Amino acid sequence: MSDPEYSIIAPIYNESATLPELYRRVSATMDPLDEPWELILVDDGSTDGSTELIKDYAQKDSHIRPVIFARNFGHQIAVTAGLDYSRGMAVIIIDS
Repeated sequence: MSDPEYSIIAPIYNESATLPELYRRVSATMDPLDEPWELILVDDGSTDGSTELIKDYAQKDSHIRPVIFARNFGHQIAVTAGLDYSRGMAVIIIDS
């Protein structure tokens, strides 16, 4: 995949119940744009299976870029890490 036009950053903490819908909605919104994009899912030390879901999405979809923390650092640190990993010309930060 070429460098993305858009980087979408979503900090994740124990969101296994809502993560599938987040992934579906972001994909449904971004795919029709016909521009390269990435979804940076920053797992902030989840303990509910979110980490495994993120890794699974990343294996199946090249748009997904996982950032996995070993423990919980908080929302702002997760957003900052997402910004550090973003490659897009435009960055969009969303809550999960």
